[in-house]
Amino acid sequence: QVQLVESGGGSVQAGGSLRLSCAASGYTITSYCMGWFRQAPGKEREGVARIQSNGFTVYSDSVKGRFTISRDNAKNTVYLQMNTLKPGDTAMYYCAGRRGPCYNNPSLYDYWGQGTQVTVS
Repeated sequence: QVQLVESGGGSVQAGGSLRLSCAASGYTITSYCMGWFRQAPGKEREGVARIQSNGFTVYSDSVKGRFTISRDNAKNTVYLQMNTLKPGDTAMYYCAGRRGPCYNNPSLYDYWGQGTQVTVS
């Protein structure tokens, strides 16, 4: 059974940092694109960052320079380091995976975690 389990969310003050983790089980992420998405109340789910199987990364303009996505294939885990957090970053953060290339469209992802809440005040 495929599972993605996010952790590391919480409440921080503006300017603070958090590190999100996404542990995969039931499949190996080696050949998968892995992405982080977020959804704030009343808004659509949006792509935050994604990382290809070869390590190539893409970030949304709103987080570029502040967030870093990385993957540890040996641990079957993806991370999102979030620095200089802003109130606008407040949202539920989701980890997702898809076989093959990365896309920004969340509907193209096969696997999803349950989400972890990030609140910045």
